[in-house]
Order: sequence, then C-alpha cells, then structure tokens
Amino acid sequence: MLIRQGDARDSRLDRKLAFALAAVAGGLNAAAFHEVGFFSANMTGNVSALSSLLAMGQWAKGLGYLAIILAFVVGAMVSTLVIGAGLRRGIITIYARVILGEGMLLALLGISRIALDRAAGVPTLIIGLAFLMGLQNAIVTHISNARVRTTHVSGMSTDIGIGLARMIDILRGKGEDADREAIMTRMRLHIGTVISFLLGGVVGVLAWRLAGDLSFAFAGFVLGVAALTSIENARQRTARYDGLD
Repeated sequence: MLIRQGDARDSRLDRKLAFALAAVAGGLNAAAFHEVGFFSANMTGNVSALSSLLAMGQWAKGLGYLAIILAFVVGAMVSTLVIGAGLRRGIITIYARVILGEGMLLALLGISRIALDRAAGVPTLIIGLAFLMGLQNAIVTHISNARVRTTHVSGMSTDIGIGLARMIDILRGKGEDADREAIMTRMRLHIGTVISFLLGGVVGVLAWRLAGDLSFAFAGFVLGVAALTSIENARQRTARYDGLD
C-alpha cells in the first residue's frame, strides 16, 4: 500500500490507500471540530473564513486562520522534501517511513494535549493537525501521481458528478463505451474515499467522546501499524529476491 509508486500501482492499491488514510483524516478532522470548532484539513473553508475576517477588519482572528493554512502548506512542503531526499537515496520505504513519522507525531500531539491547559492546547491541536494533514496529503499525492486525495471532498464530489454524467451519456449511446471501465474505476475510488472520510468522522467523534485526547494517540498508533506493516512486507520481499540471486 505504501511502497509502489505511480504507474506501478493498480486501482486496488489506490483504493486501499485512499480508504485507509481518508478514514483516519476524516476521524481527525471531525474529532477536532467536535472538540474545538475548527477544521484542520478544510483549506477551502479556512481561506474563506480568513477572507471574511480580513474584510471585517478582525485581524487577530484572521491570523489564527492564516496560521492553519501556513501549517498545512509547511506540512506538505516538509513531506515533499523528505520524500524527495529518500527517493534520491533509493529508500523504497520512504512513503511508509513518512507515514510512520506522522503517526508518531500524532500520538505525541494527543499525549501532549493532556498535559497542556486549554489556552495552549487548542492552538497546538489545530496547528499540529493542519501540519499533519498537509504532510499526509502530500504523501498520497506523490505516491499515486495525484490520483488519490484523502481530504479534498469537494474535488472528489465534483469528480463523482462528472463520472455520473459520463456514464449517463454512455448508457444513452452518446459516449464511448470503451471508457466505461476507466470511469467506473475512478468512481469506485472517489465514492469509496468520500464514504471512508464520512465513516472515519463518525468513528473519530465517538472515539473522542469515549477517550478524549487519547483518541488522537490511538489514531497515530493505527498509522504506525500500517506503516510498519508496509516496511516489513518490503523487507521480506527484498530478502526473497536476494535469496534468488
């Protein structure tokens, strides 16, 4: 799931990656909103809120939204730099390692929230999650050649609508029947990703209500397990190939 890159990936691997990480992202986004009233991954909404606050002259509040946006961008930038460095060094597990790093930081964020008072804990949670969501989005964008997005629900919903329209044209005999399978493959990916994001949000809020900030640490643990599993699978495959030489 976190090893093969670009055209070496098939639709099954893309769906597995998208559904798993979208569920985690949906859970984190919804749990954070339930707790503090902010979305850490919704950059469209955050930019709109920033523009509204700037128009009303509420500069201090606007700086908060600007910080969220910048944290997301910095997360994507850091992720890309680390991935690029890893690929240049021939580290085939670099994507899994970055996800492992995300999981560790997420677990640390959840645990640190317990020790911080609300005045410090709220901005730490929002900025921290925005950074991690930017980092995660960059990972899936690179590894899938931009076929997979885990938090861009607006774009995926648009793609679903376009796919439905193209399928209607095919059924009416006004589209290329040869495109049917490709369209259905993309629609399965996008619909499944949106549903995973939704269900992840439901589970995330329920987990937060049961465990509080430890739910973020648990999400980090889940990411860590997924990353370590991919790293171990890659190690075993490499060992088998070496044994054939």
